[in-house]
Amino acid sequence: MEHMDVFATVVELESLNKASQSLNISQPALSRKIMRLEEELGVDLFLRKGKRLEITRAGQILYEYALEQRHTERKLFRQLEEFKTTSKPASITIGASLTTLQSTLPDLITIYTRDYPKIDIKAITGKTHEIVPMVKDRKVDIGLVASKIEHPGLQCVPLFDDHLCLVLPFGHPLIDKSSVQIDDLQELPMILFSRGTWYRILMDELFHRYNIHPDVKMEIDSFEAIIRLVSTCQTATLLPESYLRRSLMKDNELFIRLIPELEQTTRTTSLLFTEEAVHHPSAQRFIEKARQHFNRMES
Repeated sequence: MEHMDVFATVVELESLNKASQSLNISQPALSRKIMRLEEELGVDLFLRKGKRLEITRAGQILYEYALEQRHTERKLFRQLEEFKTTSKPASITIGASLTTLQSTLPDLITIYTRDYPKIDIKAITGKTHEIVPMVKDRKVDIGLVASKIEHPGLQCVPLFDDHLCLVLPFGHPLIDKSSVQIDDLQELPMILFSRGTWYRILMDELFHRYNIHPDVKMEIDSFEAIIRLVSTCQTATLLPESYLRRSLMKDNELFIRLIPELEQTTRTTSLLFTEEAVHHPSAQRFIEKARQHFNRMES
């Protein structure tokens, strides 16, 4: 019954003339197709009353079948569509250190997916010393770490320099002090990053250099947890400047005090990748987007 769709069009337009125009065939050719279908089925599908066509009960049953057939065909074509290409959706896997996962990666993903919304992005987190071998062993396409890394077989692209700031809750006595010095951190109750993270290593080097021994109340991996607990426990903390958005400080009633020694102690956030990543279109686009973003911020 190859003329089923032709028949359904005639029923819907209620006119051979209109149907022939819609199907882009001549009216005599259309009439022959309908007659052939009637002969094949052995029933009349229309009653011809002058130029008017009136569908018969048999025609109505056939039309209902034609609609079901249309629906089935469309469903079939939709299901077969995924087999028409062997290419997989573009994807990229990023290994991010704990600090960059919370401070830098979300912005970079937002910028990237704005232009490439169909990209499949996966993220794996770990400490910097764990991310480096992931990149080297190609378990991730790109690494994002809060450090400059020199490692055989890896390329390192610096994105921006960051330094630590002293963050204080509303009502803390150091807020109103005319100037805050590095010695003010001596025995100061603080919540710090967990040991082993790059920023904690940076802090410990700083404390050792100036013979500072803060009163460390808690050691936590999460920026968000530190921010909440600083206000709750009325303690101080050291956080990277890149994370301290104005809205975040305002919403949590936190204040920044700058200390010259902290500003002079910087850490560079970088992208790591192998030579093969240069030939990975999705990874290359991510690297270029990140470069452009931080170049604009600097200018």
